[in-house]
Amino acid sequence: MKDNFLCHKLSEGVVEGEVLISQDDICYYLVDPATGNVIESGHDIEGQSVAQKILVFPGGKGSSVVQADGLFQLLMKKNAPKAMVIKNPETVLVTSGIIMEIAMVDKVEEQFYSSIKNGDIVRVDANNGEISILCRK
Repeated sequence: MKDNFLCHKLSEGVVEGEVLISQDDICYYLVDPATGNVIESGHDIEGQSVAQKILVFPGGKGSSVVQADGLFQLLMKKNAPKAMVIKNPETVLVTSGIIMEIAMVDKVEEQFYSSIKNGDIVRVDANNGEISILCRK
């Protein structure tokens, strides 16, 4: 099984961490800054924490103000994701990631999404456009 995948840098950085996968778009305003837990009712990762995770998700949702402020509040409490792997990035989320210095990538090889599972440990090297699975759960 392949362990290294090409991707496209949106925001620079190199980090390692545990994967958390969401099939739903995320509104960072509906994530509790004190815990990093998703508090959006009915969200597929409701009750789970994005804090210090490599967050894999389709895209953001919500207005630009709530997205940027929600992510900023998480960052101030040290509960923001370490990195974001996004299928459908939008301008506000990308800009926020750059300003807040959160590694962010898109255009990941499709095989990546069928290879990873929640709890896997990965290395996101946005600078060189590569994601590596270091330890499978």
